[in-house]
Amino acid sequence: MKAISILGATGSIGKQALSVVSAHKASFRIYGLSANRQVKALAQLARIHKPAKVVIAAEDLYQELKALCRDLPVEVAAGPAALAELAADSEHELILNALVGFAGLGPTLAALKAGKVVALANKESLVAGGHLVMPLATNNEGTCLLPVDSEHSAIFQCLQGQQGQAVEHIILTASGGPFWGYSPLELAEVTPQAALNHPNWSMGAKISIDSATMMNKGLEVIEAHWLFSLPYEKIKVIVQRESIIHSMVAFQDGAVLAQLGAPDMQVPIQYALTYPKRFSSRAPRLDWKAIDSLHFAPPDMNNFPCLRLAYEAGRTGGSLPCAMNAANEEAVRLFLNGAISFLSIPRIIEAVMNKHKLIKMPDFAALQEVDQEARHQVQELAKKEG
Repeated sequence: MKAISILGATGSIGKQALSVVSAHKASFRIYGLSANRQVKALAQLARIHKPAKVVIAAEDLYQELKALCRDLPVEVAAGPAALAELAADSEHELILNALVGFAGLGPTLAALKAGKVVALANKESLVAGGHLVMPLATNNEGTCLLPVDSEHSAIFQCLQGQQGQAVEHIILTASGGPFWGYSPLELAEVTPQAALNHPNWSMGAKISIDSATMMNKGLEVIEAHWLFSLPYEKIKVIVQRESIIHSMVAFQDGAVLAQLGAPDMQVPIQYALTYPKRFSSRAPRLDWKAIDSLHFAPPDMNNFPCLRLAYEAGRTGGSLPCAMNAANEEAVRLFLNGAISFLSIPRIIEAVMNKHKLIKMPDFAALQEVDQEARHQVQELAKKEG
């Protein structure tokens, strides 16, 4: 049995991963689980899955979690250091990092330094710290970085058995989100509730807003740059409204390989956990009779400038992607709280990027400072927006 730990077990990806594990009890056992602030949900998962360790990221909830787990044979810990310690624990073989945001970078680095296989659903690890992550993933014996995002899993699957140098370019597909085709006047009026209503996918709040602004696709472009060692001119984005084609690889002989499937995360999650094998799955199957057409369109970087900003940050490199990511995280939080408008998100991100003082090769401590400074700048800019 493969011992695994899931960071972010109470989120959308974490819950689906636990469902995959439950479907294959003979192949997996849960060693560790973590959550951010959902302490009661984490305690309930501890009762169901009987892990050896549970970690709550919010240190102020440690005593509550300990009390809820007092009758369980489980070690309880709290805080960022405890998350990193769990990620590096010698007793498990693989961690699924499903944390949201910059908070996932530290555990990713800790796991890779400890020689772990990392199933990565935390794209911000590579957006903010790809230059730190990838050397550990490729140079440490025993380490491996497996993509969980549906787009990157699709590319990864299409590349199996192929020659990397034969790739002409890759195509990341985007749904376009709930506001595809909206005018600027319409976008100015959208609400958080409307932005959370994705037409194809069921996701957490932050990634749902990122999808609506198309920042999610921008983050995925940077992630793909690091995962597949491709320059940005070889990473293309196309809107595929039905979310049936999850991404494609174009080869130099003119062939294009695509990975298709229902818009459901079970397949990429399970493939990362079982790689290089494929297990049976409860995932929904495509109903070919119901698919009468597939629709494609180029991305609209005028009405959805976050994608353009991500390309710019990625090409500049250094500390700029970290600043952009932090600005986005904070702006999304403010939008969800009703403090800024939908169109304020890209305006604020671009202003933070323009103010940023570039560090060419930042270490982890420098990235932490960049992250905090960008968030502070967003707070100041939001006051002017208001």
